Amino acid sequence: MLFRGQNILGYRPYADDVVEYFVQKSVANGIDIIRIFDCLNDMRNLQTAVKAANKEKAHAQVALSYTLGDAYTLDYWVNIAKRIEEMGADSICIKDMAGLLLPYKATELVTALKEAVKIPIDLHTHYTSGVASMTYLKAVEAGVDIIDTAMSPFALGTSQPATEVMVETFKGTPYDTGFDQQLLSEIADYFRPMRDEALDSGLLNPKNLGVNIKTLLYQVPGGMLSNLTSQLKEAACRG
Repeated sequence: MLFRGQNILGYRPYADDVVEYFVQKSVANGIDIIRIFDCLNDMRNLQTAVKAANKEKAHAQVALSYTLGDAYTLDYWVNIAKRIEEMGADSICIKDMAGLLLPYKATELVTALKEAVKIPIDLHTHYTSGVASMTYLKAVEAGVDIIDTAMSPFALGTSQPATEVMVETFKGTPYDTGFDQQLLSEIADYFRPMRDEALDSGLLNPKNLGVNIKTLLYQVPGGMLSNLTSQLKEAACRG
């Protein structure tokens, strides 16, 4: 479950007891991994949720929200990662929500974080800018423990790289997943009609399925971009 720290699943902060109870009920109803993040990397907004997840014996994965700018040096990210580990996180997620992490930058970042912390590191990016598969390749070679993917019918665009492609990429290498491509194909076939239905109904906008290199300029997160296009369509905007 993606958890917005003190904001829970919404866009305004809640009291500590509300956060704690929400985590408690989530775990009681089957949630076992909670990815906790704050869009500004403000550690104060993560602490209550992490402690609550620890108390409920859930896996507390704390995300660092990746972005670009003069302030965001390797030292900055290493410091954030160390504080996340000290906070009690079970793993760290590099949350590249806008698809801005380029392949060789991923090598530098993952290498630095693996040297600084002992807990596993997960990389989450979006295909919006078109570089995500290459970013995953370099991150895996640098030692990242987990990469987030999507089955091919729902992959690419503002989503993630296709699971099947990454599995095939690492076949016969030290990073071989051992996944069965025949089984993955059957899973993809199961979901493909749902994708077609979503396209036909307009629920899934084709504009969200392609590559937009301007993402590297305007830096809009994938989830935000897909929601924005949906809202513009509802408002009868064109473009």
